[in-house]
Amino acid sequence: MADDQDSEQRPPISRELLKWISREYFDMNGSSYHVLDRPPTPLEFARLVHLSRPVVIKGVECPALTKWTDDYLVQMMGDQSISVAVTPNGRADAVTRAPDGKLYFAEPFIDSMTLRDLFEKLRSGDTNVYYLQSQNGNVYSQDFFSDGEDASEFASLRADVPPEVDFVRDALDRTPDAVNLWIGGSDSVTSIHSDSYENMYTVVRGTKHFTLLPPSEGWCLQERLYPHAVYTRELDLLPSHEASPVRWSSVSDPDLPDALPPEAHPIQITLTAGDTLYLPVGWWHFVRQSGDVTIALNWWYDAELEGVNWVWLNMLRGDHVL
Repeated sequence: MADDQDSEQRPPISRELLKWISREYFDMNGSSYHVLDRPPTPLEFARLVHLSRPVVIKGVECPALTKWTDDYLVQMMGDQSISVAVTPNGRADAVTRAPDGKLYFAEPFIDSMTLRDLFEKLRSGDTNVYYLQSQNGNVYSQDFFSDGEDASEFASLRADVPPEVDFVRDALDRTPDAVNLWIGGSDSVTSIHSDSYENMYTVVRGTKHFTLLPPSEGWCLQERLYPHAVYTRELDLLPSHEASPVRWSSVSDPDLPDALPPEAHPIQITLTAGDTLYLPVGWWHFVRQSGDVTIALNWWYDAELEGVNWVWLNMLRGDHVL
């Protein structure tokens, strides 16, 4: 969220204080979450944003939910080239140990292929792992909302993806910053991190498994600065000597026994087709998926930067403790 320079300027905070904040938050909120059987009104959603707790919402309308079979998607996309992340282990954008023994923040190799090719690779048992995770508005970018024009690899699917979630737009009085499409298999894992967005995440096909921690438990994730590296076409990990270090959690899998301290209270949420997760800004999330092909959409709305909330979120990251 904040850049590394901001982190260096912040005075250290005692771990005991952060533990106390964690306990107070858990005592007041627990680890439960709400499930709504219908989309909220704008006023109801504004209250959810104010509470900043994850919510599963049923019944959010999206034509993709009923139309997106393999055959339909392949026909609509045709020979359009798409950008797909490739890794040897399914962990793109994650801390990875290289052959030199050092830990790096590793970005994937980005390959170009058709959607038909991607579906075939996901079902072929290929030893490499393929995941459509290009983000940054691969369906609708910020340019679409500012001037109505932007380049998209998925322009032919836009009729099936609303550019906005109506009740979110009306509650926040803003358009999304990005709308993204995600397609992958069970080998792909999203490493634990937090985003500076209010996130609406809808599963179209398959199943997504989220492990969530509130911002008050950010200190449990042991953020560190890691040198940057990227996978080559041969999937060798190549250090990026000119790139700045990346601040990232050193917890590779929060679901493993003893990966988190006892003060952490992770929330487990499973989404199936038609479920939408409201994931508030600053919440830490680790994501797995099950099924040979899982498809999801998400709408990112910029967080409110005025007021004190952003200051608190920065403080609670815990990368500057005594």
